[in-house]
Amino acid sequence: MRTRTQGMNWIRKEKRLAIYLRDGFACCYCGASVEDGVTLTLDHLTPYSAGGSNKARNLVTCCHRCNSSRGKRSWRKFAGAVARYLDHDVTVEAIAAHIKRTRQRVLHVDAARGIIAARGSFAESVRALHAAGGSR
Repeated sequence: MRTRTQGMNWIRKEKRLAIYLRDGFACCYCGASVEDGVTLTLDHLTPYSAGGSNKARNLVTCCHRCNSSRGKRSWRKFAGAVARYLDHDVTVEAIAAHIKRTRQRVLHVDAARGIIAARGSFAESVRALHAAGGSR
Protein backbone atom coordinates (compact mmCIF):
# COMPACT_ATOMS: atom_id res chain seq x y z
CA MET A 1 0.00 0.00 0.00
CA ARG A 2 1.34 3.42 -0.96
CA THR A 3 1.28 6.23 1.56
CA ARG A 4 0.08 9.63 0.43
CA THR A 5 2.62 12.37 1.11
CA GLN A 6 2.32 16.10 0.76
CA GLY A 7 5.80 17.55 0.52
CA MET A 8 6.88 20.83 2.07
CA ASN A 9 4.45 23.35 0.59
CA TRP A 10 1.17 21.59 1.14
CA ILE A 11 -0.79 24.69 2.22
CA ARG A 12 -0.71 28.31 1.14
CA LYS A 13 0.62 30.66 3.82
CA GLU A 14 -2.52 32.83 3.75
CA LYS A 15 -4.73 29.78 4.38
CA ARG A 16 -2.47 28.66 7.26
CA LEU A 17 -2.65 32.15 8.81
CA ALA A 18 -6.44 32.26 8.30
CA ILE A 19 -6.78 28.94 10.19
CA TYR A 20 -4.56 30.23 13.01
CA LEU A 21 -6.74 33.36 13.18
CA ARG A 22 -9.95 31.29 13.11
CA ASP A 23 -8.65 29.17 15.99
CA GLY A 24 -7.42 32.10 18.07
CA PHE A 25 -3.72 31.20 17.74
CA ALA A 26 -4.25 28.37 20.22
CA CYS A 27 -4.11 24.58 20.15
CA CYS A 28 -7.60 23.14 19.74
CA TYR A 29 -6.67 20.20 21.98
CA CYS A 30 -4.80 21.59 25.00
CA GLY A 31 -5.47 25.32 24.61
CA ALA A 32 -1.79 26.35 24.64
CA SER A 33 -1.35 29.57 22.69
CA VAL A 34 1.31 31.73 21.14
CA GLU A 35 1.21 33.76 24.36
CA ASP A 36 2.41 30.60 26.12
CA GLY A 37 5.35 30.42 23.70
CA VAL A 38 4.26 27.28 21.85
CA THR A 39 5.05 26.53 18.23
CA LEU A 40 1.83 26.16 16.28
CA THR A 41 1.19 23.61 13.56
CA LEU A 42 -1.87 22.34 11.73
CA ASP A 43 -3.42 18.96 12.46
CA HIS A 44 -5.50 16.97 9.99
CA LEU A 45 -8.52 15.62 11.89
CA THR A 46 -8.71 12.83 9.31
CA PRO A 47 -5.06 12.25 8.45
CA TYR A 48 -4.01 13.03 4.91
CA SER A 49 -2.41 9.58 4.70
CA ALA A 50 -5.82 8.07 5.49
CA GLY A 51 -7.63 10.01 2.78
CA GLY A 52 -8.26 13.25 4.67
CA SER A 53 -8.24 16.50 2.75
CA ASN A 54 -6.41 19.79 3.16
CA LYS A 55 -9.73 21.63 3.41
CA ALA A 56 -10.08 24.03 6.34
CA ARG A 57 -12.82 21.91 7.96
CA ASN A 58 -10.33 19.04 8.27
CA LEU A 59 -7.59 21.24 9.75
CA VAL A 60 -7.23 22.68 13.24
CA THR A 61 -4.51 24.65 14.93
CA CYS A 62 -2.40 22.38 17.08
CA CYS A 63 0.66 22.94 19.21
CA HIS A 64 3.77 21.03 18.19
CA ARG A 65 3.60 18.90 21.35
CA CYS A 66 0.04 17.71 20.71
CA ASN A 67 0.66 17.18 17.00
CA SER A 68 3.74 15.09 17.76
CA SER A 69 1.91 13.11 20.46
CA ARG A 70 -1.26 12.22 18.59
CA GLY A 71 0.29 9.48 16.48
CA LYS A 72 -2.23 7.25 14.71
CA ARG A 73 -5.00 7.80 17.27
CA SER A 74 -8.27 9.32 16.10
CA TRP A 75 -8.61 12.95 17.08
CA ARG A 76 -11.45 12.05 19.49
CA LYS A 77 -9.37 9.37 21.21
CA PHE A 78 -6.45 11.79 21.41
CA ALA A 79 -8.76 14.47 22.86
CA GLY A 80 -9.56 12.01 25.67
CA ALA A 81 -5.88 11.55 26.38
CA VAL A 82 -5.38 15.32 26.44
CA ALA A 83 -8.34 15.77 28.81
CA ARG A 84 -6.79 13.23 31.20
CA TYR A 85 -3.36 14.82 30.84
CA LEU A 86 -4.62 18.36 31.52
CA ASP A 87 -6.44 17.08 34.60
CA HIS A 88 -8.37 20.28 35.30
CA ASP A 89 -11.99 19.35 34.68
CA VAL A 90 -11.66 19.48 30.88
CA THR A 91 -13.61 16.65 29.30
CA VAL A 92 -13.28 14.95 25.96
CA GLU A 93 -16.80 16.23 25.22
CA ALA A 94 -15.69 19.81 25.85
CA ILE A 95 -12.67 19.45 23.56
CA ALA A 96 -14.82 17.82 20.85
CA ALA A 97 -17.44 20.59 21.12
CA HIS A 98 -14.71 23.23 20.86
CA ILE A 99 -13.30 21.59 17.73
CA LYS A 100 -16.79 21.35 16.21
CA ARG A 101 -17.46 25.07 16.87
CA THR A 102 -14.02 26.01 15.58
CA ARG A 103 -14.50 24.13 12.31
CA GLN A 104 -17.78 25.97 11.68
CA ARG A 105 -16.26 29.44 11.93
CA VAL A 106 -15.74 31.46 8.77
CA LEU A 107 -12.22 31.35 7.36
CA HIS A 108 -10.99 34.84 6.45
CA VAL A 109 -8.33 34.07 3.82
CA ASP A 110 -8.56 37.56 2.28
CA ALA A 111 -7.91 39.17 5.67
CA ALA A 112 -4.92 36.87 6.21
CA ARG A 113 -3.62 37.72 2.73
CA GLY A 114 -3.91 41.44 3.61
CA ILE A 115 -2.05 40.95 6.89
CA ILE A 116 0.78 39.13 5.12
CA ALA A 117 0.96 41.84 2.44
CA ALA A 118 1.08 44.59 5.08
CA ARG A 119 3.77 42.80 7.13
CA GLY A 120 5.82 41.54 4.19
CA SER A 121 5.88 37.85 5.12
CA PHE A 122 4.02 35.09 6.90
CA ALA A 123 6.65 34.99 9.68
CA GLU A 124 6.41 38.76 10.28
CA SER A 125 2.62 38.52 10.32
CA VAL A 126 2.67 35.81 13.00
CA ARG A 127 5.24 37.77 15.06
CA ALA A 128 3.15 40.95 14.85
CA LEU A 129 -0.08 39.18 15.78
CA HIS A 130 1.72 37.38 18.61
CA ALA A 131 3.07 40.71 19.92
CA ALA A 132 -0.46 42.14 19.74
CA GLY A 133 -1.87 39.19 21.70
CA GLY A 134 -3.14 36.99 18.88
CA SER A 135 -6.66 37.66 17.64
CA ARG A 136 -8.05 38.48 21.07
